[in-house]
Formats: sequence, C-alpha cells, structure tokens
Amino acid sequence: MKGYTISLFAGLLLGTAACNDFGDMNVNPNSALSPNTASLLTGAERTVGAINSQVGPSSFNMTPALYVQQFSDVTYIEDSRYKTINFSYNGLYAGPLVNLQQIIDQNTNESSRGLAAAYGSNGNQAAIARILKAYIFQFITDRWGDVPYSQALKGSANFSPAFDTQQSIYTDLFKEWKAAAAQFDGGKAASGDIILGSNATRWKKFAASLRLLAALRLSKVDPTTGKTEFNAALADGVLASNSDNVSYTFLADANNENPLYTNYTRSNRKDFALSNTFVNYLKKVNDPRLPVFAAPNLKGEYVGAPYAVFPAPGKAQDWSLAGSAISSQTSPAYLMTYAQVLFAQAEAAQLGWTSGNAKSLYEAAIKASMQQWLGSNYTDAAYTTYIAQSDVAFTSANALERIGTQRWIAQFNQGTESWNSWRRTGYPTLTPATNTLNGGTGIPRRLAYPVTETTLNATNYAAVVARQGKDDQYTRVWWDKQ
Repeated sequence: MKGYTISLFAGLLLGTAACNDFGDMNVNPNSALSPNTASLLTGAERTVGAINSQVGPSSFNMTPALYVQQFSDVTYIEDSRYKTINFSYNGLYAGPLVNLQQIIDQNTNESSRGLAAAYGSNGNQAAIARILKAYIFQFITDRWGDVPYSQALKGSANFSPAFDTQQSIYTDLFKEWKAAAAQFDGGKAASGDIILGSNATRWKKFAASLRLLAALRLSKVDPTTGKTEFNAALADGVLASNSDNVSYTFLADANNENPLYTNYTRSNRKDFALSNTFVNYLKKVNDPRLPVFAAPNLKGEYVGAPYAVFPAPGKAQDWSLAGSAISSQTSPAYLMTYAQVLFAQAEAAQLGWTSGNAKSLYEAAIKASMQQWLGSNYTDAAYTTYIAQSDVAFTSANALERIGTQRWIAQFNQGTESWNSWRRTGYPTLTPATNTLNGGTGIPRRLAYPVTETTLNATNYAAVVARQGKDDQYTRVWWDKQ
C-alpha cells in the first residue's frame, strides 16, 4: 500500500510536469491557429461576384432581372410568371458574411491582431471587410425587408436572431460605410482582395457611392435624411469616371467563370434570353448598345423572347441571348458604375437635393453608359443623335421617367439594382405578366423569407410578419413607397 501511494504521488507529479512542459502536445503544427484572412476575403468576394451575375446554381440571381423584364426565361416559363415565392438568404449568412465578420474580429481583437497582420494592416483589412459586409446586408434587406442584422453572425451565442427593421439597418449601414472608409490606415495592403486590388482610394470611393445610392432609396420614405446622407456622400468623393467602375472579373477557368457562360456554353442550356420588352424598347430609341447587350438569333436578327408566355412559343435559337460582352467566360459582373452614380445625381438634382443641373447630369450618365458598353465604338455623333430623340430628350416635365428608363437600360445585367430602382420610382412603366402562377397579379415587390425561418426561428419569424406584413411577394419593404 505504501509503495502504491508513493507511485501514485509520483505519477501525479509527473502528470503535472507534463502539463506544464508539454501543454501544446495536442496542437497540430500543420494547422493554422486561426483562419487565413486573405483566403476568407477572397472567398467572400467570390460570392459578391456571384450575386451580381445573373445566373447562378438556381434562378436566385436572375429573378429580379426577370421581374423588370430585361430578361425572359426561354424553356421553363416560371419565374417570369412569379412562381417562386420563398427564396433563401441562408448561404449569404453562412458564407460571405461569416467570413467577413471573422476578418473584422481577427483584426480588432488584441489576441489575434498580430497574426492577422501578416495579411495586411489591421485597419486596411477591417475596412474592406466592413464595406463588403454592409454591401451584402444591403443586398439582403433590399430583397427581403426586415432581416436579422444586429443579432446575426453570433454563432452558437445566438442561433435564433431577431429581425431588425429595414429602417434601423439602413441607419447603421450609413454609419458603417463612413466609419470603414475612415479606417484605412496607409499600412500594408490587404491580401486576397480580388475586386479592387486593395486600393484604398478606390474602396473609399466605392463606400461613398454606396452611401449615395442608399440615400436615394429614402426619397419617398425619409427624404430629409436621404438628402443629408446624399450630400455627405457626395462631399466625400464618389465614382468620378468609368475607370472607377467596380466590377468582379471572372476567369477563363471552369471553377470561376461567368455563370451565363456556364449556362449558355458549358451546360448548353440557354435558359434565358433578352425579353421582347427590353429589345423592343432599345429598337424604338435606336439604342447603339443593343448589339452589345444582345446576340443576333439564327436569322441574324435582334429579337427578344416573348415575356412570360406559356407555353414557350419558340426555342432559344429564335431569340437574342445575352451578347458576348455579358456572357463570355470572363465577362465582368458590375457592382457599381459611374453611370449609376450620375443617374443618382441627376435624380437628386431634379428632387432639389443638390444644386446640380439635372439635364446635364442625365445626359452625362447616358454618355458614360455608352462609353462603358461601346468602348472604342463609341462616337459623340451617335450619342448626340441619341439624346436628341423625342423619347430620350430631357425636360423637367418628364425628368424622373426619363432618368428611370435610361437607368433601366444602363443597369442591364444588374438585375437587383434595376428592380430596386423600379420599385422605388415606378420607371420604366412595365406591364405585369398575365399568365401568372401562385396567384400573383402584379410584379413582385419583395422576396418571401426562407422556409427555414418558420421552424428554426419561429418566434422571431412570427414577430416580423406581425410587424412588417404578410410574408409574400407583395408586402413592400420599408423604402418602397412608390
């Protein structure tokens, strides 16, 4: 017994010594102690590219472009007839937003700042992540309305986050974009930035431009705040030329190619063509961008697919698919363009928010869009002829209609932004599909929540429906007061 006691005591001592001397025995030296923030940023930015392209693994990204009739479905005539009601945002929370929050956390927590600094200064990394995080949250709230925000991204600390009002989200987004732009510190560039190459000047312009466009969303619901935020953003410096355009560049690689290329060429599906609504209007105004936006059909003609007509009256070869500038393997997806910023300034001037000349800004926006899409084929003569047409020329009486319609053209292949603009302004004037599914009678105003919210977050889901309205396609989001 005595010997056993001594041996046990010795074992305890040895065990204690082992814990003191070999505390990292179970740590794998080949595994990172924390995620590589450069990889997290690249992964998040790839998702940003996907949500700004029209076609993804499903119709999730094409749907708004169908709603505003820039595109029409060719074979499965469903989403242009408003079949799908519930759409999921779960992948955005679990994917890019988690990545971006991790970047922010690692670059702000004292325990991880040193390790994270290997991939760029803490300030520069956090600034980019905050701008993109706010950008994705705006994308989500503009589609669904009230969504989880302040309690989201908490991991196991909160699996059932409450839904914030869209108004409170917008209030915070303005603060986030401004604070993030001020966080760039002039230090080591952030690694992994495949959108703007860690160019702090360009990121600041992007952040200010996001504030500018977000401010205009408030034109009907809170014009006082909208005007204040718009002018503050303008003063901070927004996109000033086409060289400032923000886009995601796809690669000549099957794993990161333009999704329309995948649909048209790799999969040979050809599910979507330009709609007859869009093509016919471009023909009406002799728009020189038509041959860029559209490819000729087998007869060499530009013909839009009949919108929401079932059964399909023809096959893909009968219609104009998206042109190569839109659908080639490396065609970019635009996040924001100079033309968008100019159209916003034209509208703000017309609303009396700024002292700018609405007509000059409107015409400059059209020119910027033509230069963006036509490139070396742009001519001042064609532009001058175009803006002189009766259906294009600007007058104070038709100002908002002309701005809205020309913005619809310029934002081709930016379906969500075009849908946002149409919901807020009502321009261009569109006729809803008549042969609809699921009882829809008008163009949808929002997307319904993912069905998982009804079971996994039932209490908060019930609360948001009671506050915001019925969870369907026609309950309007906060700023949609057309």
